[in-house]
Amino acid sequence: MTKLSAVAAVAAIALAGCGGSDSEGGSGKDKKAASDDVCKTADGDGPKIGLAYDVGGRGDRSFNDSAYAGVEKAVADFDATCIEGEATDDEAESAREDRLRNMAENGATAIIGVGFAYSESVNTVAPDFPEVNFAVVDGFDPDDKANDNVAYLGFAEEQGSFLVGVAAATKSKSGTIGFVGGVNNDLIQKFEAGYTAGAKAAKPDIKVEVAYIQESDLSGFGDPAGGKAAATGEFDKGADVVYHAAGGSGSGVFDAAVEAGEGNWAIGVDSDQYLTATAAQKPFILTSMLKRVDTASYDFVKSVNDGKPLTSFQVYDLKADGVGYSTANPEIKDLQADIDGYKAKIVDGEIKDIPTKP
Repeated sequence: MTKLSAVAAVAAIALAGCGGSDSEGGSGKDKKAASDDVCKTADGDGPKIGLAYDVGGRGDRSFNDSAYAGVEKAVADFDATCIEGEATDDEAESAREDRLRNMAENGATAIIGVGFAYSESVNTVAPDFPEVNFAVVDGFDPDDKANDNVAYLGFAEEQGSFLVGVAAATKSKSGTIGFVGGVNNDLIQKFEAGYTAGAKAAKPDIKVEVAYIQESDLSGFGDPAGGKAAATGEFDKGADVVYHAAGGSGSGVFDAAVEAGEGNWAIGVDSDQYLTATAAQKPFILTSMLKRVDTASYDFVKSVNDGKPLTSFQVYDLKADGVGYSTANPEIKDLQADIDGYKAKIVDGEIKDIPTKP
């Protein structure tokens, strides 16, 4: 990608995985995941990784946990060590800068900012540490001066969403499906556009109901009640499958599917949410659109370990195993041949120009 086109693709990004999941009805944090800390036990002499989390932190069962999974694998494979830092709600830009500086000053050689919010802070801090390699998940370069030690890790969310759109339309018996977005911005519109395109490719006359929890307020990613209300409205309009790209609000979408009853489905996002859902929700989660932040994080650390650090814009698509769909729920098995057929056409280039705007 040219720098200009890449900036256009990500400059207005806001994070789908922002905020923690609340599928246990509590704080939204997975206490077990938050307590299992490889960064406290690793003692190798490989790269020292700095992992700067987005709001929600490790234990969110979504975006941050996926980044941690990639780092955890890198620690094992490259005899690495790691340090972590967690963001807080509405923190100042200076707080992110301090977090990154502290990691660099404490010897980190590969620092990952999880989420677009680190774009500005990495741009400020990276020039002061030319021997340290930085990456920003869903990041963008805020100025015209490229940093030689920064990689921006982006994803083809529209491709993965296309696949779950195929799944939704094929599974639907009512002829109506739904989409719930956390915040109505450019990134989440990529999920909506890909989902709708996939659904209509599989079933041209399918109807897609669309709802956004918030227009611009990022609280839309941490509002399970809002997610439930939006999804309930779509089930009430006849949808029998609802896909969310709403971060922690997605637990409310799952609850709405449970209340809608047998024959109604929800589709998760970012990670395989069937695996982390409550016992009540699990039977209603058909699949999830996988956004492989773990793959991107691992690849970045591997590049540093190999002495060939990634820089500039890196896009993780279906071909690079950067996006996909989950198959943990046996209910998806009968649909896999159709979905994989579309996947092959996208990877081979037979299907191209999947829309990124509704």
